[in-house]
Amino acid sequence: MSLKQTKQLSFSDISANKRKCKHTFFDQINKLVNWSVVEKALRLHYPKGLRLSGKPAYSPLLLFKMLLLQTWYGLSDYAVEEEVNDRITFSRFCGISMDSSVPDHSVLSRFRTTLTEKNALEKLLHIINNQLSDHGVLVQNGSAAVDASITPTPRRPKGKKSYDLHEDGTITTAESYQKGVDPEASWIKKGHHLYYGYKRHVLVESKEGLVLAVGTTKASSHDSGHLQVLLDKVRLKSGSRLYADKGYSGSPNENLLKKKKLKSAIQKKGARNNPLSPTAKRFNKLVSKTRYKVERVFGSIKSWFRSSGARYIGLAKTHTQHVMEAIAYNLYRSPNIILRGI
Repeated sequence: MSLKQTKQLSFSDISANKRKCKHTFFDQINKLVNWSVVEKALRLHYPKGLRLSGKPAYSPLLLFKMLLLQTWYGLSDYAVEEEVNDRITFSRFCGISMDSSVPDHSVLSRFRTTLTEKNALEKLLHIINNQLSDHGVLVQNGSAAVDASITPTPRRPKGKKSYDLHEDGTITTAESYQKGVDPEASWIKKGHHLYYGYKRHVLVESKEGLVLAVGTTKASSHDSGHLQVLLDKVRLKSGSRLYADKGYSGSPNENLLKKKKLKSAIQKKGARNNPLSPTAKRFNKLVSKTRYKVERVFGSIKSWFRSSGARYIGLAKTHTQHVMEAIAYNLYRSPNIILRGI
């Protein structure tokens, strides 16, 4: 038995329409996004919807909208199921009739897993960004800024390493992971603190700071080594500037920008017995006036979406979280950008 989603109102919908339940934000998002294009992309992976044994088939667009709600409001799979059941605005945004069943947490989890395996969210980010560009919200072929941020995971190892001394004098190190530890994450020291988790690499357009591309690595990976991966995901206009902090300085990235015909706005880095000149300091200050927009992405996602760390285990699933948060961030900011430009 399939879940029917039609434009015809049921008696329950007609009764619910008499209640005052306005939500301007959802109306704005529906005007910005052509959901039929998004659904067409999702149907490539679920042509007949998502079906579990003994349950109706659910539209992949419905499930994607539930993932958006989950990200915007910082909800678990269980919580978003309950909220869509209880809140009329949520069910309307998802396109669920009042007398239809809501997908449970197991359906949502399986849907997210498939998106991860197919790397489908990267394509959806590109599709939605193209639509935002059509509305004049996002400039995809202008200058850009890049930075990275740590995404800690609570599933860190607590045991100690064991060392075995062999007869030939060699030593092998073994680190046992207790149940629940994420073995794909790694340690990094920032300041005086140690973090265990992953690193989110983000490329944003320099006008409004909306996300163009996202990458995910272990926390121990150096920021500068992931620049090419981000640049390969977008098409920046020839002659555009790339803004970055001094962590990206060095000849490899400078040569990369020349190869891609981009102008370097990477902050200068001083060295021992070779301090920065006054000109280099002024240059760094000018770069920071644009580069801060990428740092704003990290802070906003953390405060708006209550995203304090990795929700799932593994590099691939954490990358799915990062891309989903990028899509949610771009959509969340878009209505205000339009209103500000009117």
